[in-house]
Amino acid sequence: MINRERILEAAARVYAKHGFRGATTRLIALEAGVNEVTLFRTFGSKGALLQAVLTQQDSDCSGAPLLPEQPVDPVAELTAFTEANLQKLREIRPLLVQTMSELEERPEAADFACRGRTAVHDMLWEYSNKLHADSPQDPADIAAAVTMLSSTVMGDVMGRPMVPEAYPPVDEAAARYVRCFLRAIGVTAATSVPETKPLRASRTRTA
Repeated sequence: MINRERILEAAARVYAKHGFRGATTRLIALEAGVNEVTLFRTFGSKGALLQAVLTQQDSDCSGAPLLPEQPVDPVAELTAFTEANLQKLREIRPLLVQTMSELEERPEAADFACRGRTAVHDMLWEYSNKLHADSPQDPADIAAAVTMLSSTVMGDVMGRPMVPEAYPPVDEAAARYVRCFLRAIGVTAATSVPETKPLRASRTRTA
């Protein structure tokens, strides 16, 4: 592995553990098995190095599955999309925790902390509106449902380690979140088409 790749991987581990202030060039150099001169020769400064770490993580996350241009099977498509995003966020959670905790000191880090969520929100918004192309729904309702789903995914990743009992089982979480989301935007999981009228619970008469 070339020095640059090894340094970036080492810096990501050190930053995830110690944050920006604690991730000294000395610790990063030791973790990477190089000297500090190599760090500065390759990246110029600690700030530039850690920004490169966040940029690389953004690039790695860009390979996550996308929603299709036209909905075919919303339940399957949204569940796969949500599961993929949950997995990606779990992988970078330590970096997210450190970045979010330092936003006041390092506002430039907000781009990394927010870009992924913004992209997910925009994709869900576009996909949801396509589901309702033939039966328009209040845009405010769709926007609220999209915000709830994207916030739920982030909340699951950030909160589950602290209060696991508050969340669905890991292997069921994506499907449950999608089921609630589809109901919120008026799509039945059974037929995967927009509802035209509210569902009513059936009542069984007893003799």
